[in-house]
Amino acid sequence: MTRKVTCDLTISLDGYTAGLNQTEQRPFGDDGGDGWGDKLHAWYANAEENRAELDRGTSASAFIMGRNMFGPVRGEWDRPWTGWWGDNPPYHSDVFVLTHHPRDPQPMEGGTTFYFVTDGIEAAFKRAQESAGDGDISIHGGATTVNQYLAAGLIDELRLHIAPITLGAGTRLFDGVPPMNLEQIGSRTTSNVTHLIYRVLR
Repeated sequence: MTRKVTCDLTISLDGYTAGLNQTEQRPFGDDGGDGWGDKLHAWYANAEENRAELDRGTSASAFIMGRNMFGPVRGEWDRPWTGWWGDNPPYHSDVFVLTHHPRDPQPMEGGTTFYFVTDGIEAAFKRAQESAGDGDISIHGGATTVNQYLAAGLIDELRLHIAPITLGAGTRLFDGVPPMNLEQIGSRTTSNVTHLIYRVLR
């Protein structure tokens, strides 16, 4: 049986996981930087300072993500996109991608295989449970996917990495999610991010 369902998400101080005008060149949209998540995810570059959080974010036994997190291809799969992470993604286990368009599984180096699930969040969750066994599942983003799982009451632990910027608009965590009770069970601040861990109370 799955041990715990977690979520790791970087957000701006005003709660956005991506700004407006997302493109293939700027997958997180307008965040005040000039490239790939320059300001929102700047803490990734400080790997030594944030090593524990980076390692914990990819330590689950199975992952679920939305189509937008997997890549910029919209509609039918009209090109062989294999994700943002190169030939050896950091997951090293099964990743279930929510989509409306069927596609064959995509095996990658290092033990990652992307599976494309067309019949909703519960079907993806069931497949992730079967894959994870008694390990953890990570609902890995983006915010639209996380919000659906929060609203369904399927996330046990919320790990937020708060960047010291505001975006003002974009894709926002908690949109459409009913009121929740959370217990803070961890916090740590480094030079350019605050890491918070909350247990979701039923």
